[in-house]
Amino acid sequence: MSSSASSFQKDKIPAQRPIWREVFVGLDWLALRSSPVFYGIGVPRGDQSAVILVPGFLATDHYLYEMYYWLRRVGYRPYLSEIGWNAECLDVLVDRLSQTIAKAKDETGGKVHLIGHSLGGVLSRSAATQHPDQVASVTTLGSPFRGIRSHPIVLETADRVRARILSRPGRREDQPDCYSGYCQCKAVTSLQVNFPPEVKQTAIYTKTDGIVDWRVCLNNDPATDFEVSGTHVGLAFNPSVYRLIALRLSGAARRA
Repeated sequence: MSSSASSFQKDKIPAQRPIWREVFVGLDWLALRSSPVFYGIGVPRGDQSAVILVPGFLATDHYLYEMYYWLRRVGYRPYLSEIGWNAECLDVLVDRLSQTIAKAKDETGGKVHLIGHSLGGVLSRSAATQHPDQVASVTTLGSPFRGIRSHPIVLETADRVRARILSRPGRREDQPDCYSGYCQCKAVTSLQVNFPPEVKQTAIYTKTDGIVDWRVCLNNDPATDFEVSGTHVGLAFNPSVYRLIALRLSGAARRA
């Protein structure tokens, strides 16, 4: 199933996730460093197509350098998202990502692949829905693209970001629901329509996620949903995730 009807839920509901598990993110990183996958062993080689990495909430591109250089080792042309700090109006962030997509497509001559961690995956799906002619595939890592179901601490932090956006001089008065599931901007409304059937999708999640409810991170399609063990933050450093990415990108490359 390459297309899925949207079941995006606009409301915000706290999810009592085991946030204490996130202290084990270092184990994910150590497992990656000791895995043959990290060195490109036992995974299919890429075709030099463009792969753009998109960071999660409150993060910048910098923590994705591990995956960036791994993608280069296994035969892809990686790009960072260039969206800046992921604590901004979603429409602004998707517009910035769209510029990077256009640049990567122009430089490589082919459709691009998007890999988004957490909120970065939500941005990636929105951008792909808006530009299906430029995107070959979207891979989400613990991304709550079905609704806002996160740990209360995360929701409180998001509320502070929203308050900053709304209090900013010169903000758009026609978007009073900015940075919420009720916003009518292109970034949010793109999540409420069917995902483009021509864009291959992959949803990677962990049931031990300490940040978001893993149930809102699924396509609800066994062929495109993949469970791994580990932490939410550690999905960016998880060897099982890297192996799945290599396998799924290889398959997507043949279709693009």
